[in-house]
Amino acid sequence: MIGYLTLAAFLMAFCMIANRLADSIVTAPMVFLGFGVLLSLIGLVPAEGSEAALHLVAEIALIVLLFLDAAQIDQRALFRRNVWPVRMLAIGVPLGFLLGAALGWALLPGWPLAAVLLVAAILVPTDAALGQPVISNTAVPERPRRALTVESGLNDGLALPLVLMMAALAAPSGMAPEGGWLVFGLKQITLGPLAGGAIGALGGIVLLWAKRTGSTADIYEGIAALALAAAAYLAAVLIGGNGFISAFSAGLGFGAVVRGRCAFVYEFTESEGQLLSWTAFLLLGAVLVPDAAAQLTPTTLALILGSLLVVRPVAIWLSLAGTDARPVTRLFFGWFGPRGLATALFALLVVEQLEHEIAEQVLHLAVNAVWISAVLHGVTAAPGARWYARHLGGTEKRAEMEPVTPSAEAFKSRQS
Repeated sequence: MIGYLTLAAFLMAFCMIANRLADSIVTAPMVFLGFGVLLSLIGLVPAEGSEAALHLVAEIALIVLLFLDAAQIDQRALFRRNVWPVRMLAIGVPLGFLLGAALGWALLPGWPLAAVLLVAAILVPTDAALGQPVISNTAVPERPRRALTVESGLNDGLALPLVLMMAALAAPSGMAPEGGWLVFGLKQITLGPLAGGAIGALGGIVLLWAKRTGSTADIYEGIAALALAAAAYLAAVLIGGNGFISAFSAGLGFGAVVRGRCAFVYEFTESEGQLLSWTAFLLLGAVLVPDAAAQLTPTTLALILGSLLVVRPVAIWLSLAGTDARPVTRLFFGWFGPRGLATALFALLVVEQLEHEIAEQVLHLAVNAVWISAVLHGVTAAPGARWYARHLGGTEKRAEMEPVTPSAEAFKSRQS
């Protein structure tokens, strides 16, 4: 009971100063991770059921945030100018995996190759929520912000089949899915978008019809949107597709239909998604960070920093070669690829398949990567966004600036 009271008081106190922190070097993920660690250190975290709760909350939070972020994207502008996110996904993701595997092989010589590959795959997905001051900063042109949102929204789903494949190779049984890995991968990346896009668009059409006929009201619309995100995820999983890609695609389809006509949906899902994200980071700090931080070694620290400071920037720089992205934009994109909920969640998904010793090492490395990234990217997010906006030349800023629909911009104010 004391723990719940402490948590309630902390949440109330944080909300009272959240707006002042929004443009500072202290972000919500940093605060909630730290408070979770504090709860653990003073013995207020239940030993039983905490990890299962973390797993569930992190998965739900990721689904809702993917749906919400996608629903706010200006699809028309994205279709006109999509070369940056497409390059970062099609070239940057596999290149980041290969470079990460090479770095891991060099720094972890005692590890099995399959475990090294698994770690490289787990460190591929990024989380825009950790750099929210960048995504929500209107001084940064819309095109770069949109590119980062799309990349972080889709690379989770693209990385998951790779993570599962590497986990199967690292597991003692080494079992492959029915039909083989090629069929599995194709189903993941095709059925997910198809199911999600169709469900999101159909849900948007039904919602607008219900509004026109007066059969629904604002108070119910947000709940319907959350249910729609869940339906997209579950439907994709049921038919063998990727649920995270499906949730993001559902947000795209939903946003394309309801843009500018269902403001309450965005407001409701913003607050619910925010609370889920905060809860996931708090549980992560309370349940996994203390043990993981105690196991942090110079070698694993070097691997994590190498992934953040070398692997991601190099992969993004090369993936955008030959495009109209200037050097300052390529540097900016390379740095703002924080590791967040997806990295921790994917590690939790696969550790049960691995031998105990390797499983602990993989999980500890992933969790350490998340909190280190939360600190480094959190501290640099707001100053980095201001730096980028200042260093864009006039020509480049005009080239990268695109008109944003009022409905999309109005709901990009989620605080971090």
